[in-house]
Amino acid sequence: MAIHHKGIIIHHDRLSREALQGLIEEFVTRDGTDTGYSDGSLVESVEMVIRQLNIGEVFIVYDEATQTANIVPKEYTKSISQEEV
Repeated sequence: MAIHHKGIIIHHDRLSREALQGLIEEFVTRDGTDTGYSDGSLVESVEMVIRQLNIGEVFIVYDEATQTANIVPKEYTKSISQEEV
């Protein structure tokens, strides 16, 4: 998984409920990648990601170069700047 150094970590509480739900649903149903969330139902997978966001195991990263958001494990975020708002 490639992470651009210009990415910005966005705290999940900064997103509306609808935006967060849409981002997580897109992530757990993404074709062509092994996100590890395909074993359960959509509801179970979304709940798992929300739990991981709440405890800091994964983060939302916005990539300015591609103008996309992704959910990444904590270890991939060490060189990414935190959102400053």
